[in-house]
Amino acid sequence: MTTATDKLRLAKAASGALGQANTLLKNEALHSIARLLPARADQIIAANRKDLERGIAEGLSSGLQDRLSLDETRILALAAAVNQIANLPDPVGQVVRGSTLPNGLVISQTRVPFGVVGAIYEARPNVTIDIAALAIKSGNAVVLRGGTAAENTNLVLVSVLQEALASVGLPADAVQTVDDFGRQGAVEMMQARGIVDVLIPRGSASLIKAVVAESKVPVIETGDGVVHIFLDETASTDWSVKIVHNSKTQRPSVCNALETLLVHEAAAERLLPVVLQKLVDSGVTIHGCEATREIFPAAVPATEEDWSTEYYSLDLAVKVVADLDAALAHIAKYSTHHTESIITEDVANAERFLAEVDSAVVMVNSATRFTDGSEFGFGAEVGISTQKLHARGPMGLQELTSTKWIVRGAGQTRA
Repeated sequence: MTTATDKLRLAKAASGALGQANTLLKNEALHSIARLLPARADQIIAANRKDLERGIAEGLSSGLQDRLSLDETRILALAAAVNQIANLPDPVGQVVRGSTLPNGLVISQTRVPFGVVGAIYEARPNVTIDIAALAIKSGNAVVLRGGTAAENTNLVLVSVLQEALASVGLPADAVQTVDDFGRQGAVEMMQARGIVDVLIPRGSASLIKAVVAESKVPVIETGDGVVHIFLDETASTDWSVKIVHNSKTQRPSVCNALETLLVHEAAAERLLPVVLQKLVDSGVTIHGCEATREIFPAAVPATEEDWSTEYYSLDLAVKVVADLDAALAHIAKYSTHHTESIITEDVANAERFLAEVDSAVVMVNSATRFTDGSEFGFGAEVGISTQKLHARGPMGLQELTSTKWIVRGAGQTRA
């Protein structure tokens, strides 16, 4: 009987061949994935419908339902992203730095695959394709634990990935899923030090914290997104309305959606009525501080919990603050270090915000929805890293590589 650890070992065995594959062969595998996804769309959507029906029956939140859902448009977008990854430069073999030493030794630091990348996530079947495609291009085998909520969808997607690899002569075992082992599969991944080289969790704060706490495998920590926008005293009314609305409503279930809006008290009476009314017209519930509710009575009272909540829904916490100092202090206290943006025409305030906010992505006069691997030109992303080691922000191909030092000599010995 096959165990989860057996599957991990199969991925490890396949990782060598994938790590040595040339760029052309890896790209052929990716183009095969991109062709198979729309060709299997009916099968993928039928499986996804089963997952959605079960999720609805079990009370899955509307935000997670949106993340779980795949339709023809989203499948075509996934295929396009895979093709984009194929067109990106291959990071494997890139020389990061190097030199010739006085003794004649030629040294170079060169990018190499990790080997086996593990991913634990929930209700996000798009992640199955995104992570696998990035892993293949960067020469890594991948083991996936996509969660019970998307189990049927992921089963079909993994079969597509394995078929594509086999079609170009690469080992199908380089993509594995341990979904059929439930939580035990995730536990075995977290304990598989020496087999799995790095583990990446994506999902709720509780999921990420559990993986970080329990894993013996090195973890790249992605984070939940309590994302802030600060409307400074000089913020343009037009930009404030458009940027806040886009950041909150374009897709509220994702981690780069706006969750807390901070407004300079000197601009509150000018900005809050128009900014918040536009949001309410789009179905957003405003959770406002006392000063916010004095200006915009339709807001419901905000609680202390609201300032640290990632809603995944059409809810927004709004607070009037005294000045930039107060905004920075609030962000420092409640931010999850994901994405923060300032709307301002004051260059000095913009530069101070960029310098002092300690988040993976810090913006000026931009919607927070741009924190995304695809938008950054990576084709897709493994996740948004909120840690400070190795990778930070949207993680693409280079973040799925390590380095090794290559030394070329001509008989040198050390004195």
